Amino acid sequence: MDTDATTNSEEITAESADAVASEAVAATPVPEVPPVAKIPDPASAGDIVPDDGYRPDDYVETDVFAWANNLVQYKDELKVELFFISKNYVLYKTNLAEGLKKQLEPIFIDEMLEYILEGIDKGLIVRGFEAAEAEENVLQRTQVHRVDKLRETLGWLKTQEHEIVLFKESEHDINHMKGVLARVTHPEMKQPFYVAKVLPKSQVMKGQTGWMLRGDKFIPFDADAALRLPSEPQLLVLDQDLYVFSQSKLKSLFGYDAKEQAIAESKIREIEEMYRLSFAEGLGIQNLVKDKKALVKKLQKLEVGKVTQEQILTQSEDMDLNLMPDDSGAIIIMDDKDIAKFINLMNDDYMESPVTGERYEIIKKRLLKPDKDDDSLADIPAGA
Repeated sequence: MDTDATTNSEEITAESADAVASEAVAATPVPEVPPVAKIPDPASAGDIVPDDGYRPDDYVETDVFAWANNLVQYKDELKVELFFISKNYVLYKTNLAEGLKKQLEPIFIDEMLEYILEGIDKGLIVRGFEAAEAEENVLQRTQVHRVDKLRETLGWLKTQEHEIVLFKESEHDINHMKGVLARVTHPEMKQPFYVAKVLPKSQVMKGQTGWMLRGDKFIPFDADAALRLPSEPQLLVLDQDLYVFSQSKLKSLFGYDAKEQAIAESKIREIEEMYRLSFAEGLGIQNLVKDKKALVKKLQKLEVGKVTQEQILTQSEDMDLNLMPDDSGAIIIMDDKDIAKFINLMNDDYMESPVTGERYEIIKKRLLKPDKDDDSLADIPAGA
């Protein structure tokens, strides 16, 4: 059984936690938080929702500037709970020594607040992540519902918190953790907010191979593991909004590339307009290609409409691919294998060798173009 799926109620404390707190985990200096800043007018701030036409029925846009100003008054009284995020997006509780708890606010809150509040005076604006490129003085935002792995991770806290166990190195292995999630609460706040960060492998040390420096003398590393958490802001969840301070960290931690996804979604809309498809109940192109990177990338480069519906059905029959029409002529799509065949047929990715008669799925191809020399020879009269 995958250790990520293990559920129990046993709680542990990392071996020599206090020693690690003072020696192996480097405390992050507490930056000065600027005074409460004036919130810019929404129009001048450019704070917009991604304009792709989709809005969840219960979606309410958040104002990160007002949130940051309001948070300052509670900053020294916040409760921060830390969780590990595994490679399988299972959450684990952490048991922290008191000395470490004092570091959580500087690591997860201070630099993020400083960035937002100082950014107001510098003209910081918020733009939809799917529509904006990363640039100076632009904070990108998307909606949590778009990022499947983030939704899955938060689901542990919102619906399965009683199943979350404490992290134990001997059972779970810190090298199998890919990120950390901080849940931040205060009695005066209506709901928590969440801060997520990538756990860099370069900042994790485990086993008996490390050294520690104590009193100008190196001594053996005597803990199970040690780590240093980054203090720079990466990802912030406010209600249904995800604020993205680092595109690369979002892709690394939750596998979400907004630009790739937006292009794929646009292609899917084109396909739905161009072709008649019949799906099994509860299915559609969107959920069938989800988490299939190769198909998503192929969709991005696909020239929709180059092949007709009739040509797709004919080629499917010729290649024995078993894509069939229903009584109305719509192509039947029953599962992810069918949608992969359909996309490959649209992209003309099947061929039969005229030499051997073998049939192939083309993984990579390059269009042949006439050489320049061939063009020049075409003008030379025969027999010259």
